[in-house]
Amino acid sequence: MRPFVSRLLTFSALSAALVASSPAAAQSAAGPNRFMTDSLDRYIERGLRQWQIPGLAVVVVKNGQVVVSKGYGVRAVGKAEPVDANTLFMIASNTKLFTGTALAKLDGEKKLSLDERATKYLPNFRLYDSISTQLVTVRDLMGHHFGTKTFQGDFTFWDSSLSREEIVQRMRLLKPNGQFRRDYGYCNAGFVAAGLVVPVVTGGTSWDDYVQQNFLQPLGMTSTSTGTTGYGQRPNIALPYSNTFGPLAPMPFDNIDNIGPCGSMVSNVTDLAKWLRFQLDSGRYEGKQIMPWAALRKTRDPNTLLNTRKSPVLPSHYTTYGLGVFSADYAGSQIFWHTGGATGHVSNVCFVPEQGLGIAILTNNDNQSFFEALRYQILDSYLGVPYTNRSAAYLKGARAGDQQTYAAVAQLQARVAKKKKLPMALDAYTGQFTHPLFGPISIAKKGKQLLVTFPNHPNLTATLDYMDGQEFRATYSNPTYGIFPAVFQVEGNKVAGVEMRINPFIEYDSYVFSRL
Repeated sequence: MRPFVSRLLTFSALSAALVASSPAAAQSAAGPNRFMTDSLDRYIERGLRQWQIPGLAVVVVKNGQVVVSKGYGVRAVGKAEPVDANTLFMIASNTKLFTGTALAKLDGEKKLSLDERATKYLPNFRLYDSISTQLVTVRDLMGHHFGTKTFQGDFTFWDSSLSREEIVQRMRLLKPNGQFRRDYGYCNAGFVAAGLVVPVVTGGTSWDDYVQQNFLQPLGMTSTSTGTTGYGQRPNIALPYSNTFGPLAPMPFDNIDNIGPCGSMVSNVTDLAKWLRFQLDSGRYEGKQIMPWAALRKTRDPNTLLNTRKSPVLPSHYTTYGLGVFSADYAGSQIFWHTGGATGHVSNVCFVPEQGLGIAILTNNDNQSFFEALRYQILDSYLGVPYTNRSAAYLKGARAGDQQTYAAVAQLQARVAKKKKLPMALDAYTGQFTHPLFGPISIAKKGKQLLVTFPNHPNLTATLDYMDGQEFRATYSNPTYGIFPAVFQVEGNKVAGVEMRINPFIEYDSYVFSRL
């Protein structure tokens, strides 16, 4: 199955398909932007149809002014309620820059040092090995360079009942496959740890309250919240959808406040325009200095080097990561951006200070790259890049990937339909199992099926249907987790464990649960 749009990032500079330039003339950066004035609406409306996106909101800020702020499509399939500039979406990993900015502000106020050891503020903080634990700084917490794999541990943490403190405590169980400070691996838990530093140095002010008091309130971001609790009951929300494993369908709402500092914020493009203006005006908003420029600038300084080679598809040669924001060159200008993905939502926030340009795009289908194509299309139009229909280029590869996924799901169904005889009684596969990081799971009979329950994920179950050998088809109650084989490990005539995997949108690696 193809790698899906990453839940808390999409890094197109490394993964996008090759694009062929059209012979269209370059749009002069100094002249009228005809794409924005003449083509934007058609481009987006076509993209919604082709990518099966119910709704999208976009805002573009240029030289301190909001050029575009509007919605397209609908909040919910089958209903006439349109998306507008005030429609709320989960912005997921676009939360990270708020966290990085909070820590940079506290550093500027001398309440902490980004280069101080993390254990000074979190005495019980541990990584897998003692040397890295002794070396890791507050800055490192947000650098994605612990040496772990991208998304490692997220099956354990995402939509779980674990507290922020419990998540950070379990980071010591994340065995790295790379080297500390050398190898990039996107680590959401690191930002959870960074968020826990805030109350330590502020006398008890939580990360949520600090972000609210220091950014959301001064910027007038009145519709933005730091958590997902109650999102489904708020007015003017975009409902989540996905077509990852089949036809477009509604998804459940994420409850991810436990990982708040890395991805729980909810916002709209009206509010994000204010965040962009703050970023583009060196920490000022409406003439008032909300944060010193010297502190804000630290969020953009590179912590981790991702790439130093020319992209085959974009006018870019390097990529770095700061405190919750990527940076790259793009057609001669330095751009900063982040993407975010939660169940049924993916988002994009980008700003180009040299050009006075800011972009935010919010969508409610998590299985698409149009939200990335649109960002690049807008960047191209302002920075004089020759026209290439980036959406069309991405779409070809995406459709091929979808067909592979749907075919894999159909093959699993075909194996179930053969109704082969189990090699052992169904009861032999039941019992209690555990994984050192994830914790316990329980497998019980449910008619002719097996039912898996996950105590630390109270809203998640998986139904197992026998296929052949020692393999069952696992269908998760939350469609986001997907449909995959569950492979039992048998020693002699007894089940010793079971290997389960989920949508790589959440975590790439499988988990082997040992029988208790």
